[in-house]
Amino acid sequence: MMFEHIDRKQCKREAAELLREAQVPPKAMAALLMGLCLALGLISSLGGGGFLGIFISILAFLLNAVLSAGFVLYCMAIRRGERAEYLTLFDGFSFVGKLILLDLITALFIFLWSLLFLIPGIIAAYRYSFARFNLYENPGIGVMEALDMSKRQTLGYKSQLFMLDLSYIGWILLARLPSTLLAQLVARDITAQMLYGVPAPDTYFGLPLIALDLILGVWQIAVALFYFPNYVCVQLSYFETAKRTSGVGLGAEPPQASPWEGWNAPDGLG
Repeated sequence: MMFEHIDRKQCKREAAELLREAQVPPKAMAALLMGLCLALGLISSLGGGGFLGIFISILAFLLNAVLSAGFVLYCMAIRRGERAEYLTLFDGFSFVGKLILLDLITALFIFLWSLLFLIPGIIAAYRYSFARFNLYENPGIGVMEALDMSKRQTLGYKSQLFMLDLSYIGWILLARLPSTLLAQLVARDITAQMLYGVPAPDTYFGLPLIALDLILGVWQIAVALFYFPNYVCVQLSYFETAKRTSGVGLGAEPPQASPWEGWNAPDGLG
């Protein structure tokens, strides 16, 4: 198994150059993606409880998965020098069943590892982080095959992927911290209402909660426009390097053992 040190700064510069040359502006595509996701989130919050609320929440989750896949497909097209239109965001509908199944199985594996301790859960998250790229690139493969390919591709790269995420942590905190703090505030008031019967406030900072959600959602979009397209393109650069050095995902694969075998074998952050 071969792997190499990836020059993160060089990857970021190359991604920025590719995005500048894109025929469909990446910030416009990202704004469309996040605007649709924000609208879905607001609609879900208005659904309330009961069957209707649950149905709307599940539908919003499914659509978010499809739209997120579409944005990665758009970035893949940019890296290939191809033109990708705004409708690319909806290309994930052609294999939506596999998309959802992959998300569910990945979440299950990460959850099972997290039961052992936090670190194994983090390692598992990076172990399967390329599975979705494998599926987006070749929707004809099976979900378990995509996961097994990711497991082999990330050998030697998990620590570098972790450092890549850390390099964007400032942007991520700037985008998400206000919404996280509001969520904590709301959760505190709901807990007080449940335990002590203290009425939960109807407004926060003089605004209805739905208005605050909208404002903070727009803030998150505005900040994400400056880093999110670059982040996805750099992730794809790491993916291409991992494919090249591992030989996994470049073409016809030799027969492999069942991906269920040894799925829980620890391989560290290396």
